Amino acid sequence: MDKIVRSIDVGYSNTKYVTAHTDKEIKCAMFPSLAYPSHIDPSTRTMVERRRTVAVPIDGTYYEVGPEVHLAADSFRGTQLHDRYLQTPEYKALVRGAMAFMKVPAIDLLVVGLPVALFETGRGLLEKSLTGIHEVGGGKQVEVRRVLVLPQPVGALAHFAASYNKQKSIANEQSLIIDPGSRTFDWLLVRGMRLVAKTSSSVNRGMSDIFKTIAQEISRDIGRPYSDFPAIDLALRTGKPLMIYQQPYDISPILPTARSVASRAVSSMLEWVNEEYSIQNIIMVGGGAFMFKDAVKAAFPNHKIQVVKDPLFANVKGFQITGHNLVQAAPPPVSSPTPSSEPARKVAHGQGKDGAGAT
Repeated sequence: MDKIVRSIDVGYSNTKYVTAHTDKEIKCAMFPSLAYPSHIDPSTRTMVERRRTVAVPIDGTYYEVGPEVHLAADSFRGTQLHDRYLQTPEYKALVRGAMAFMKVPAIDLLVVGLPVALFETGRGLLEKSLTGIHEVGGGKQVEVRRVLVLPQPVGALAHFAASYNKQKSIANEQSLIIDPGSRTFDWLLVRGMRLVAKTSSSVNRGMSDIFKTIAQEISRDIGRPYSDFPAIDLALRTGKPLMIYQQPYDISPILPTARSVASRAVSSMLEWVNEEYSIQNIIMVGGGAFMFKDAVKAAFPNHKIQVVKDPLFANVKGFQITGHNLVQAAPPPVSSPTPSSEPARKVAHGQGKDGAGAT
């Protein structure tokens, strides 16, 4: 039977996942990285409008996650995605919620990612905790048979190579992959597809820090705490003013202060990355690429900065490509020469795509 490969990228703001993989496209979806706990299954409550969420049971508590999780929110927008977030039930709920929305009963290879700074310490923990049978809500289960953990920017590199037909040429090139996410600013230096670990890392300087900087300035101006980060994000991406007290609020005077966050993150990276003249590719991904590109360009004025197509899903698409290639490269199962001899040798991987035309 053909093997099923699926990928998940749990970020500080959004959890991205692959729903299908055909020869023509990798289909992705996402939901906010929020999980709201309840002592009973929210779907069993009366007088509650049905919403696009699932209630994942973990250790006697239900965690509601999904595209419409904001409808379950209270006034506190908490998150558990700190440096020890892999050990939290919220992280498990986000991963299992993504599995639920994939709508497959079993996954032969699940590919997930970690920030570069957490990769060495978190890799073994994730492989162990994500392998096995998972309750995903509604009485359903998903079996994960094998887990592959990658540094998040490795996915971006695989996506870049596939998108620009550089699979062969990139093997002889040195590349710097930069991933400004919501919480962390990650960078990865690679020769071909091999990680240069001593010059790859991450710092806690992402889009959330830019939002906080802008919100603090707004708070001083209006005389009360302001914390509508989604509204700030929308204003930055569209160029439209915020609406505060029913009036447009221009954030452009605050932007130089906000951009200093990006400059400090890039400065931290430059303490690790030197000999930039040897870098052939500088690749930017992540939802925050648009806010960090100018700072990266200022640091590397002699390079072309390549922002990949669909940067928000670049990592998870690259995870999928890597997992698919791994499965395709595995040898086919070897059968026993005669029915009476020892059982056929088991192998970890097969070839091809799953029966629904996805991998």
